[in-house]
Amino acid sequence: MGATRRRLYRVVLVILTAAISVYALAPLVWALTSGFRSEGDIFRYMSPFTWKTFIPAPFTLDNVVTVVNSSFPLALWNSILTTALTVALGLLISVPAAFALAAMKFKGAGLVFAVILISFLIPFESIAIPLTQTFRSLDLQNTIIGIVLPGIGNGLAIFQLRQFFAGIPVELSEAARLDGVTWFGIMWRIYVPLAKPAIIGAVLLLFVFQWQAYLWPLLIAPDPQYVLAPVAIANYASEHSVDYGAIFLAGVITAVVPLVVLLFSQKYFTHSIATSGSKG
Repeated sequence: MGATRRRLYRVVLVILTAAISVYALAPLVWALTSGFRSEGDIFRYMSPFTWKTFIPAPFTLDNVVTVVNSSFPLALWNSILTTALTVALGLLISVPAAFALAAMKFKGAGLVFAVILISFLIPFESIAIPLTQTFRSLDLQNTIIGIVLPGIGNGLAIFQLRQFFAGIPVELSEAARLDGVTWFGIMWRIYVPLAKPAIIGAVLLLFVFQWQAYLWPLLIAPDPQYVLAPVAIANYASEHSVDYGAIFLAGVITAVVPLVVLLFSQKYFTHSIATSGSKG
């Protein structure tokens, strides 16, 4: 009886999970199929739901032509470039900073850690305008480095890595110091190899922060040469018209990239989040 009950529980759980997955993916599927509809057919089959709601009939490539011939391909490349730079430079800052806060005892460490905690609790929108003025005074407007700079010092990534590093036994670093290993060697040879899940989690945080950025690129890089994907998608909507087909198609393309990244690295991200609060 117990085995039958467990089997029934698993079947119900699988069915429930499948139903939730379908419910979550349905809007994405609808948006994708709407990218292959004519403008007049996009909202025609919303109510009542039929098979045509999720299957474009008739099928058209007009929106594909619109997206390809617009600024979106350049914007997508700019998003890939700025995100890659943000992740690379962000790790160069976050890993040493987190290691120093977790393993090295120095005066003011608690204050520095408190400032980092406060930094990711303040909404970025509240400082975006004055930060834009500062960047313009430094001639960083319409530059890749101007887009990237605010994202590389991610307080949440530093916090997450610091919490993970704090869970590594201090005896390892003490033994290495007795053997004459430098602090950099301890970080690179001991802490970094042990912190693979946390580092991947930090990569995802940096990636998502930059990939979905809209307000900051809009303010600091209005030049079409430096437009990013979210801004390019918004540009399909003008004062007098909205190209819904192009918006849906470009939006799905933009969403697929982080979706694939998160899908293949979710176990590391979950593990890093689960261990980030293990030490105070």
